Amino acid sequence: MNKKIVTDIDVKGKKVLMRVDFNVPVNDDGTVGDDTRIEAALPTITYVLEQGGSLILMSHLGRPKGEVKPEFSLKPVVSALSDKIGKPVDFADDCVGEQAVSKAGALQPGQVLLLENLRFHPEEEGKGVDQSAQDAFAKKLADLGDVYVNDAFGTAHRAHASMAVVTKYFDNCAAGFLLEKEINYLAKTLEAPEHPFVAIIGGAKISGKIDVVINLMDKVDTLLIGGGMAYTFFKVQGQTIGGSIHEDDKLDLAKQILSDAKAKGVKLLLPVDNVIADDFSAEANTKIAEGDIPDGWEGLDIGPKTRELFTAEIAGAKTVVWNGPMGCFEMQPFAAGTNAVAQAVADADCVSIIGGGDSVSAVKKAGLADKITHISTGGGASLELMEGKDLPGLAALTDK
Repeated sequence: MNKKIVTDIDVKGKKVLMRVDFNVPVNDDGTVGDDTRIEAALPTITYVLEQGGSLILMSHLGRPKGEVKPEFSLKPVVSALSDKIGKPVDFADDCVGEQAVSKAGALQPGQVLLLENLRFHPEEEGKGVDQSAQDAFAKKLADLGDVYVNDAFGTAHRAHASMAVVTKYFDNCAAGFLLEKEINYLAKTLEAPEHPFVAIIGGAKISGKIDVVINLMDKVDTLLIGGGMAYTFFKVQGQTIGGSIHEDDKLDLAKQILSDAKAKGVKLLLPVDNVIADDFSAEANTKIAEGDIPDGWEGLDIGPKTRELFTAEIAGAKTVVWNGPMGCFEMQPFAAGTNAVAQAVADADCVSIIGGGDSVSAVKKAGLADKITHISTGGGASLELMEGKDLPGLAALTDK
C-alpha cells in the first residue's frame, strides 16, 4: 500500500482526527444492535491511545439526507465504545461548531471524543451544495485535529468531505489498520491470487455485479454464478424461467459474459437445478426443478445437485472470493444453497475473502466467520475494489 499507515506518523501528544465507520444498527431501546464495525476499528483506536494521542472520532450513521434526525444520532455508540475500550467517551452534539471545537480543544492524551453524525450536514456528501461549501465544511473538521487517520473502509468509495476533501488540510494523513488490512487482502489478493482461483457471484441482479464479473474474468479459473442473477443467464440460453427475477435489458450482456468466459478459458458454472416455489413466501409450496421452470413458479435457491457441484469446485480452490447469496437465504426454505456455499468456503484450504452484506450475514449466521480468512467490512467499497476501480477515500491519502 503506497500510503502511510498510522504507525508511520507520530501521534504522541497529538489530536488525531479519525474517520471511522460506526454505521451500526440501533435497537428501539437505544442500544447498538451489532457492534462488528466498532470492533473492527478498535486496533487503530487502541494504538493511538497507547501511543499518547487523543482521538476525535467522526462517522456517519444511516441516511439522514443532510438533516438533523434524532433516530440517526451516534449517541448510542458512546456506551458501546466506552465498554470496548474501558474508558469514558465524550460526545459532541454536532461534528462542527462551538461545542465540537471546545471539546476537541480540551482533549488530553488518552481521551476520546465522538462527534455527532457527519451526514446531518449536506456538505458531507456534497449533495445540493457547491464545492466551496464542501471545502469549508471539511476545513472545519480538519481544524479539530493535528493529524488525520482514515479507518473507514466501508465509505472509502465515496468522495465525501470527511474522506476525500479533509486531507487537503493536513500535512500528515494515514490509513488505519482496518483500511490497511482491507486493501492488503482485497487488492493484493486480486493482483496475485494463488490458483486455482474461484469467484462466487450471487445476488439479485447482473447489473449490480457486472463490472466485478468483467474484472474477474481475466483473473479467475472458475466463476460460479447463483442467486437471482442466474435466471437472466438461463433466459438467454433459451430456458423458461417462470416468474423468476431477471433483467430483460441485460440479456445481451449475459450472452457476452458467457461468450467471454469461453474465449478466455474460464469455467463458468450456472445452477443445474433450482429450488422453486409457487409464491415468494416461506410458506410457499416448493420443489426441485432441473432445466425449465414452469409458469406460476419462481426460482429462489440453488438445488441440491448445484450445491454438490459448487462445493466440489470450492474444495479444490486456493483462492476464493465470494460476493452475493445463492438465494433468498433470509427465508429458511431457501437458505440451504447459501449455507452450503458458506460451509464449503469455510472448509476449503484456501485464502477466502467474503464481501457484501448478505454474504457476510450468511457466514455469521452459520457460525463460520472465524473460518474465513477475511470478511470485508465494506460492501460497496469491496465491490468497487473488485471492479478494479480507484476509491476516492484511498486516493486522498496518497502522497500525504
